[in-house]
Amino acid sequence: MRLLVIEDEERLAEGLRHGLEAEGFAVDVALNGTDGLWMGQENPYDAIVLDIMLPGLNGYRVCAALREQGIWTPILMLTAKEGEWDEVEGLDTGADDYLTKPFSYAVLIARLRALLRRGAPARPTVLAAGDLRLDPAAKRVWRGPNEVELTARELSLLEFLLRHRGEAVSKQDILDHVWDYDFEGDPNIVEVYVRRLRNKLDRPFGRAAIETLRGSGYRLAADGG
Repeated sequence: MRLLVIEDEERLAEGLRHGLEAEGFAVDVALNGTDGLWMGQENPYDAIVLDIMLPGLNGYRVCAALREQGIWTPILMLTAKEGEWDEVEGLDTGADDYLTKPFSYAVLIARLRALLRRGAPARPTVLAAGDLRLDPAAKRVWRGPNEVELTARELSLLEFLLRHRGEAVSKQDILDHVWDYDFEGDPNIVEVYVRRLRNKLDRPFGRAAIETLRGSGYRLAADGG
C-alpha cells in the first residue's frame, strides 16, 4: 500500500515515514500543501495523511481540490487544533477521518488500516442534476455558470431533492427531513418553498426541473430540467 504524508513539521513527517514504512507501507512525503496537492493529483495513492496547518495551501484546500477533481483517495486529516468546528470543516471538505495532535501512533495505524479496508468509492461532495449544482459544505448553488443565492431552508430543501433526484418524494417526506418530525405548522409550507426554488432556479433560466406529481408530491428531474 502506498501512502502520501503531507506534513510541514519535518521531524514529524520523517517519524511518520519511518514508522509507516516499518508497518510495510510505501511512503512519500510532501512538506507543503502545494506539493502535496500536485503529488495527490499525479500518483495513485491508497491513502493520504494530511495536516491542516500547511504552508502554500492549507489541508482544507488540498482536500477540497482533490475531491473537486474526482480524486477519492481516503484522507486522514491531522491537526494541532482542537474543537468540533475544525473537525466539521475537515469532514465537510471531503476528509474520511480526523485525528488531533498529539495522537497515539497505534491509533493512527488502526485508522489508516480501517480506511484502506473501506477503499475509495466515489462520493461526490457536490450534488448535481444536469447543470444544477449544490455544494452542501460551502452552501453554494449554481445553475450553469450562474451562482444563485438561497436561504438556509431553501438549501436544505434543494439538497433533499438532489439526493433523491429522479424519485418521487411526498410532502410528508420533505417535512420529515427538511423540517423535522415534530413540525406542527401548516404543511403547505412545502409548496411555498418549492415555489421559491422554482422562482430562483427554474424560471429565470427557462427550466422546469421541479415537477409537481399530483397525489404523490414532487420530483427533481435527474437531468436538472
